[in-house]
Amino acid sequence: MVKEILIDLFERDLLKLKEEINLYSNESKLWLLTDGISNSAGNLCLHLTGNLHYFIGTILGKNGYVRDRDAEFSSKNIPRTELLKSIDDAILVVTSTLSSLNDADFELNFPIKKHDEIVKTDYMLLHLFGHLSYHLGQINYHRRMII
Repeated sequence: MVKEILIDLFERDLLKLKEEINLYSNESKLWLLTDGISNSAGNLCLHLTGNLHYFIGTILGKNGYVRDRDAEFSSKNIPRTELLKSIDDAILVVTSTLSSLNDADFELNFPIKKHDEIVKTDYMLLHLFGHLSYHLGQINYHRRMII
């Protein structure tokens, strides 16, 4: 049951991320910074998709994705179409990987430590969902400030 809920929530918020990225009236505004905001919407989008590709796709799904976390924050002016494709790809990775898990998999230790602690897979997935939601809210706030 938790599997279906997590798939639904991740997909819902990733689709909301696509909506937020599309709501920027001018593509260049995705990359703007202002006082008190240290990450652009574009960089947060790259960070979110990279994070999910790595922790769910690579660690759980063993799909071979190689993360470049530094580039998630240093890349600039990536076309909106590429950001949207990265979100679509993340939806596929999350839904296919989580769909492949059985109920017992959620009770296993996550294959890598989180902040030097061993956590269960269900805990890590809930953490990843919270991370997505947190940054999605930042993107929404950024968009409303910049427009």
